[in-house]
Amino acid sequence: MKYRITHTTVYNYSQAVGLCQNEARLQPRDFWRQRCESSRFEITPSPTDYRELIDFFGNRTAYFAIQQAHKQLVVTAISEVTILPGERIGDTVKQMAWEQVRGLLQENASQNQQQMLEVLDAKQYVLDSPMVTTTQELADYARASFLPGRPLVDVVSDLMQRIYTDFTYDPAFTTIATPLSTVLAHRRGVCQDFAHLAIGCLRSFGLSARYISGYIETLPESGKPRLIGADASHAWFAVYLPGTGWLDFDPTNNKLPYDQHITLAWGRDYADVTPLKGIAFGGGQHTLSVSVDVLRLE
Repeated sequence: MKYRITHTTVYNYSQAVGLCQNEARLQPRDFWRQRCESSRFEITPSPTDYRELIDFFGNRTAYFAIQQAHKQLVVTAISEVTILPGERIGDTVKQMAWEQVRGLLQENASQNQQQMLEVLDAKQYVLDSPMVTTTQELADYARASFLPGRPLVDVVSDLMQRIYTDFTYDPAFTTIATPLSTVLAHRRGVCQDFAHLAIGCLRSFGLSARYISGYIETLPESGKPRLIGADASHAWFAVYLPGTGWLDFDPTNNKLPYDQHITLAWGRDYADVTPLKGIAFGGGQHTLSVSVDVLRLE
């Protein structure tokens, strides 16, 4: 499956901005399930400084600065991505109990060097992060899924389904700054909140879970035309299973991500993978609009 993603962000300022410095994670990753064929930026005004690098988590990151006065900033990322066919979760993977996985993550040594490196990398996703702090409340909510001896895949699938059932998708209820405790108390939020919630629940039981930012293809209703720019950024999470790798889960849609999910970046939580952030000197008040179009090419 091949897609073209056009992600446009527009900042309008009430006063001129004299200088801005920005960091973007808007270029899709390459990994076993996905190949980025091409990716480019269109930035207005044109940046005086532009660089690309790979961050600590392996995400493609673009840095750019604009040193001319402007009252509007438009950043468009255009990428073409191929989603590769992959194996679904096999029976052998499903058999590993969550206690066994937690035990392997707590060990200081593994059977071979490759697994040792994988486990060492995964351990950082057990720890608290800026936007996900483990609490007793998170553990209490998750406990119903963590039956003794239950395979980890079944635990996470059950947790995903419970979040989908128990929580209401409400874009007007939360912002980026809304604490996870508020989301849990009111049972409302958006995909970012549900991903953070699942991550906090899993970390509360000593498991590795990471946050994934990206896109999901949305299809028009039968008989209606496809709306350009109506798609949006999406978020889900992944859990680590020793010897297998990372398995993705989408609690917002209660499904396993496959050919309709496009991955941009991953990290401990949203703070590590913010699509576009920066500092502007001047500008006064500002408004922000984001438009995302996910177009299937094949």
